[in-house]
Amino acid sequence: MLEALIARAPLSLSDLTAELNIPKSSLFRVCAVLAERGWLLRNSDSRYVLGIRAFGLTAQSAEYPIVRAFRSIAAGLLTTHNETVCLAVLDSDESTFIAIEETTHPVRLVTHVGSRTPAFASASGRVMLADRSQGVVANQFAGRTLVTPTGRRLRDVNELLEILRQVNRAGFAENHDETAVGLHALSVPVRNAAGSVLAALTICVPTSRMTPARRQLLITEMQEAGRRFSESVAPLAAWNATRATVGEIVAG
Repeated sequence: MLEALIARAPLSLSDLTAELNIPKSSLFRVCAVLAERGWLLRNSDSRYVLGIRAFGLTAQSAEYPIVRAFRSIAAGLLTTHNETVCLAVLDSDESTFIAIEETTHPVRLVTHVGSRTPAFASASGRVMLADRSQGVVANQFAGRTLVTPTGRRLRDVNELLEILRQVNRAGFAENHDETAVGLHALSVPVRNAAGSVLAALTICVPTSRMTPARRQLLITEMQEAGRRFSESVAPLAAWNATRATVGEIVAG
């Protein structure tokens, strides 16, 4: 099914039945499981397309409107700063990269489209979680052990909530050595016309190339880039945090 969608998406259930020679009732159940797990989704005319978890499986990902808008924004940041720029969306409790433009520096973050990090630990994830109500975040993470990929342990969900309040006050998120040792990440929200956060725009800088003055410059320019990016995707429909709607935003 994924191979058929990679080659010819979007496809209706009837299209997939004819393509795969599988009974429609059986195929519907398979589609429901894959949609629940984020591998595919149904668009507004009830045809199936690849979901967030399938990013990177096909070159079609680069043609999605939000990814095309990202390329333009990232090009300007690369020209000025020559540091890796990423676009991430929130998938359940993980931040997932859906587009990347890499620096030419040999010392850099090594990552790929489809790479996932815990949302509570990453700058991109924190930007997106900060758009949710604190009650929703508390219910999602309460009672869980919150340890970042590099081993830093958050005290409890209250520490996460305080981090998210700081993100809302500042208008950006950052972290040092929490998703990768030696990495300083800065992230800003990408919003739709209703003001909801669609995605996160992130710049990834080795700590060896970050100074206080450069950090301040990057914060200013990333916030401006986030504003311009938001204006370019504002016509997209208002977003809520479900996999299907994320997919519709990505697919335009």
